[in-house]
Amino acid sequence: MADALVIVESPAKAKTIGKYLGKKYIVKASMGHVRDLPKSQLGVNVEQNFEPKYITVRGKGEVMKELRSAKKKVKHVYLAADPDREGEAIAWHLAHSLGVSLDDKCRVVFNEITKQAVKDAFKQPRHIDMDLVHAQQARRILDRLVGYGISPILWKKVKKGLSAGRVQSIAVKMIRDREQEIRSFVPEEYWTVTAELKSGKDSFDAKFYGYEGKKKELKSEDDVAELLSHIKGKRFTVEQVKKSEKKRHPALPFITSTLQQEAARKLNFRAQKTMAVAQQLYEGVELKKGDTVGLITYMRTDSTRISDTAQVDTKNYIAEVYGDAYIPTETRKQKKKAGAQDAHEAIRPTSVLRTPNEMKAFLSRDQLRLYKLIWERFVASQMASAILDSMSADIQIGNAVFRATGSKIKFHGFMKVYVEGNDDKKQEKDKFLPGLIEGQQLKREKIEPKQHFTQPPPRYTEARLVKELEERGIGRPSTYAPTLNTIQKRGYIQLEDKRFIPSELGEIVIELIEAFFPEILDIDFTAHMEEDLDRIEEGTADWIKLLDQFYEPFSQRLTVAEKEMDEIEIKDEESDENCEQCGSIMVYKFGRYGKFLACSAFPECRNTKAIVKSTGVTCPDCKQGEIVERKSKKKRTFYGCERYPECEYVSWDKPNPRPCPKCQSLMVEKKIKKETMITCTQCDYQEEKN
Repeated sequence: MADALVIVESPAKAKTIGKYLGKKYIVKASMGHVRDLPKSQLGVNVEQNFEPKYITVRGKGEVMKELRSAKKKVKHVYLAADPDREGEAIAWHLAHSLGVSLDDKCRVVFNEITKQAVKDAFKQPRHIDMDLVHAQQARRILDRLVGYGISPILWKKVKKGLSAGRVQSIAVKMIRDREQEIRSFVPEEYWTVTAELKSGKDSFDAKFYGYEGKKKELKSEDDVAELLSHIKGKRFTVEQVKKSEKKRHPALPFITSTLQQEAARKLNFRAQKTMAVAQQLYEGVELKKGDTVGLITYMRTDSTRISDTAQVDTKNYIAEVYGDAYIPTETRKQKKKAGAQDAHEAIRPTSVLRTPNEMKAFLSRDQLRLYKLIWERFVASQMASAILDSMSADIQIGNAVFRATGSKIKFHGFMKVYVEGNDDKKQEKDKFLPGLIEGQQLKREKIEPKQHFTQPPPRYTEARLVKELEERGIGRPSTYAPTLNTIQKRGYIQLEDKRFIPSELGEIVIELIEAFFPEILDIDFTAHMEEDLDRIEEGTADWIKLLDQFYEPFSQRLTVAEKEMDEIEIKDEESDENCEQCGSIMVYKFGRYGKFLACSAFPECRNTKAIVKSTGVTCPDCKQGEIVERKSKKKRTFYGCERYPECEYVSWDKPNPRPCPKCQSLMVEKKIKKETMITCTQCDYQEEKN
């Protein structure tokens, strides 16, 4: 007979832990939360210290029946939900539902699902931490008060099905604000002048810097003409050469937000997908028959701390595989981010010896790609800094100064394994400069002036938005993926070229919340609220007082909004197309997958069709139709002639509106060695996309 019942959240986790613990333990899964606030009502008694009314989650009756039955067969119950606030709350709800005393040491936590970590955790069970439970409960009730307070007003005044939330509303506001910046942006002209110079047999580029050592911007063609006139007939002479050695330090190991950002940049994963795949790696993968192990530590964390054991093991691995030169000599002090919980470690492989190459046979494609990213980032974080030789030269011509810079890697260090990505997806390259001597005269090959215009701030990618939410202290690691998913499902934002834009509905909702509930959209207010929740977790603040301080002014605003908020009718936007089935005007509607065209005579006519986006480029095959952007069944973007099926031109490559300067044929954008290049479809001409 088994001695104890162990309850975890998922069957995968239960399967892995069950193999470690053996026959003396019954391991069952609760399938997540077993109790929650009711969906049909507020479920919070604001008059009685915000007492929540919890009910068994619909569909969990059979699960609870099975758990109660298993409890009768054992002496002890251990609650092994995830090691965070939400996991603590799940354990508390289970204890309440199963009649487990809070005086019992029934709580077991581990940061990684490995045999040793799990067995060690069961040697040190503890009481349920009620401070953690209160922090999670306060967040849940706070979100319920906001959502169930504002949402019914939006249903009544704007449109059924709308919702409002603390973190999601701020995310939509940030996207809306960025769009407003882009709309109001006025581009400014500026010019660059690049000189291609030669030292002996080596050519290199130098850019205009200024006059007499002072930086000068070229704002017009007249400025360029003045410069060209000034340097005409003069010689380029090396005035000053500076050489330096620079160190570049590795990025810290992943926390939840940085993992989501980097997976978006390098793997093209959405935040929700990243967390789902990471969960699989954490809960356990079968490496061989009977040998199941968690490959990474817990993936919801905002701490970059690493255990001493993991550091020692990794340094031994680095020394053996790469050599002693790759072990850092300096002691790195890791700064603790403000508000970081530091409850458990950074995201890392549970064993550095399980290399991605060795795990390849046991993982799916997505699992392997994410595991490789986590493994490489962690190993690199424990390696020596890279050393770069940098060189800059000021080159005089008359009173004008041109500046050339170059650098090359002297010692790869951590870059041997991993280099952090960036949102612009531009890879750094060695920039060669020949050995230059002060006083040396250089040969002029050509002078190239280029006109540019300043660009508006970029729209948010998922990685950029997660980064900014984190930097501003909005939400917590576990909230980002569901938040982004919710605001898209509600139709508040849309994805266009992997960048977020607000919908008309999103802008209207944010304007109303801004007018009647300004504190909900106040970033400082929301960040302070997160800090207050942290203090509850630490046991230094009272959760009921926090809710009371928030709810009193909020309830007054609800009353005002109910009376004064105007009803808004969102009319369908008419298109310039007629329905091919009944002749009525087609209108734009917003659905689950974005905008589409629908017949205005609905429900009599149910005709709908996808919206195609114009590129302004004439089809190279038929010379009559225009190339338009379309979506495949798998939502992948492709380009085809608008006259299809008469013309069957189709391409995955985005057409460029500018014809080839060499042969006047169609040019398209292509990825070549991770760089976006504009290439001619007929000749060998190509150029880098700016």
